[in-house]
Amino acid sequence: MTRKMKPELEVTGDGSHTLYNPELNEHYHSTFGALTESQFVFIGAGLSAFRENSTVEILEVGFGTGLNAFLSLRESQSRNLLIRYTAIEPYPLPEDVCMKFNYPELIASPDLLPIFMKMHKAPFNMASRLLPCFSLVKIKETLQDVFLGQDQFELVYFDAFGPDAQPEMWTEEVFRKIAFSMKHGAILVTYSVKGSVRRALKAAGFSVQKLPGPPGKREITKAVKL
Repeated sequence: MTRKMKPELEVTGDGSHTLYNPELNEHYHSTFGALTESQFVFIGAGLSAFRENSTVEILEVGFGTGLNAFLSLRESQSRNLLIRYTAIEPYPLPEDVCMKFNYPELIASPDLLPIFMKMHKAPFNMASRLLPCFSLVKIKETLQDVFLGQDQFELVYFDAFGPDAQPEMWTEEVFRKIAFSMKHGAILVTYSVKGSVRRALKAAGFSVQKLPGPPGKREITKAVKL
């Protein structure tokens, strides 16, 4: 898919920024609160399951604004986690758009603003060590085309555009590919609780549960590789 229309910056309910994609008629984050949603779904239901001083291999499907990676980096500092973060993003955002995001300001970490920008400026397909405890590899390929090694990841942030906008991203085949790359007992978290998504996850070899969601969303999905 070729994107021709520039995404539009919007302020969400908690004051944090998101983007609206006019081609897909989709927002990158919840309009009720981008920061709140990311913290609740991906950190709260995902990364918080790992103890302090752990080493965590994370795969993110849909790097987008970099918010999930940024919150994970901050968590690596506060909880002494060693995080190796891989993000798949075939359509990276323009640098001038990324410079406008207010995430470092809102989480009272203006000192991390240069690191947030380094995330977006980091070259693709090679590791960038942003902090001693956090390295990032961005892959500029579609999930369907990328090679994922076996038994690599302990945690997956599945943050693609919704199944109505991008149904090809939420199939059993896709989840089987992701499951192959995950270790036994690894966790996948996503904001979608659509029935077809949960069925595809189960068919791909996950146990699936619904969890209470953030403001504006009743439930989210947590899946564990069997």
